[in-house]
Amino acid sequence: MKFSESTDSSTVTELFRGSPEVPLTSDRNVQLFDTTLRDGEQAPGVSLTPAEKADIARALDRANVDVIEAGSACTGAGERETIRRVTDLGLDAKVTSFARGVQNDIDLALDCDVDGVTIVVPASDRHVETKVGTTKDDVVAKSQELVAYAKDHGLWVELLGEDGSRADLDFLERLAEAGFEAGADRSCFADTVGHTSPEHTYEAVSRLAALGPTSTHTHDDLGLAMTNVYASLAAGADMVHGTINGIGERAGNVALEEVAIALHHCYDMETAKLDELYDLAQLVARSTGVDLAPNKAVVGQNAFTHESGIHTDGTLKDDSMYEPYPPETVGRERRLVLGKHAGRAGVKAALEEHDVHVDDDELSAVVDRVKALGDRGKRVTDADLLTIAEEVQGRERERRVELKDLTAASGGGTPTASVRLLVDGEERVASGTGSGPVDASVEAVRAALGASANAQLESYHVDAITGGTDAMVTVEVEMSRGDRTVTVAASDSDITRASVVAMVDALDRLLAADPTSPVADD
Repeated sequence: MKFSESTDSSTVTELFRGSPEVPLTSDRNVQLFDTTLRDGEQAPGVSLTPAEKADIARALDRANVDVIEAGSACTGAGERETIRRVTDLGLDAKVTSFARGVQNDIDLALDCDVDGVTIVVPASDRHVETKVGTTKDDVVAKSQELVAYAKDHGLWVELLGEDGSRADLDFLERLAEAGFEAGADRSCFADTVGHTSPEHTYEAVSRLAALGPTSTHTHDDLGLAMTNVYASLAAGADMVHGTINGIGERAGNVALEEVAIALHHCYDMETAKLDELYDLAQLVARSTGVDLAPNKAVVGQNAFTHESGIHTDGTLKDDSMYEPYPPETVGRERRLVLGKHAGRAGVKAALEEHDVHVDDDELSAVVDRVKALGDRGKRVTDADLLTIAEEVQGRERERRVELKDLTAASGGGTPTASVRLLVDGEERVASGTGSGPVDASVEAVRAALGASANAQLESYHVDAITGGTDAMVTVEVEMSRGDRTVTVAASDSDITRASVVAMVDALDRLLAADPTSPVADD
């Protein structure tokens, strides 16, 4: 369906060829309104517990997000309990509730002790007439009544016309003006179904912003959520609704971490504590079960990862050669990975990280074997690289830790496991319990190695590499000890054994880098 609204050609020129109506400069005060706990939770399959919502709210507050929409008080008693849990945290951020255009929703929000509400009323003809079955005059009158009621009860109030991007602009302007007359703190332009263009967004927000403080709420169904945020800000909006990682209904909302870094990098505008963004994104991904795409801007695994020989060589010479901003800006670290595109500089740098030094001939041999592994579709882990170097240099590695035996059971009660390790030539046996056989086995390994060999499991990833009942799996782990990190992969038909073999090998590599460190069994 094409737009029925006309777009003034001068708007197109103004947005894309000339200066915006409201310049994007460092002295602009743009605020972030996070709706991860409300709109984000409406993504299919996402359901957050009260504890998870509280944890995310704390993380949002640490990132200096201005407004946190904690949920919809009208949803039910459980949701209200969750909202109260957030309001009881004593956050610096303003905590709000979503409220439909009925007084009871505002009363329920007040019972949750929120700071404010976003009152959502129909704006487009299809919502006014088909969904709600009312008239535009009634929507305006009811909106004024609700805004006045909420303000009389001490709430911060935002009035949002649902499906605003498909609404008649004269009516949208009339609705916002009525809201401001009744005392609303701001209006909000809502592209509820991700339908509109940046030109139309610019025109609509320009008209609303002329009346008072205006927010923008964009969805990504056309891949234009971020562009429409820019158009909104250029038109005078001063608050952006969004979610962490861009989760939300259908194609999701604009990703707040992308808004924050883009405004910082391109316009020197500060909207959030940027070095909190990665941890926040990871927390939301774990809590929602919605994994981050590797190529996701800002927080994806590949955002600061380099494999290409040309890129790696350039990055080693100049950190900013192939990156728009330093990874530390958003709480990340740069990673050089090896594969079919690896070059000499990258392989040499990776070896030196593990205190392995090679001459030119040895380096050439290692690079050839790394590329051969990559050509077979295999990601080259740290353990692979070190093994290749050992073979090229004719070195025999003395293992400090070796798995000799593993037994794990999970049926009929608490999962248990026992391991037999050879540690610096001494046999050690230990057992452990856990939430599953893998967890129990890891606890058994930790018990056998003791506190001085403690290492952190940074990541754990499983891939099925064959089908059928005897399917092989590959477990890849990343572990760190002190300032050293190592990545190891192991394959087996038993996921528990593959996990333990990978972790033990990683621990062995980490301990081998510090030969003076004893492996305690206390």
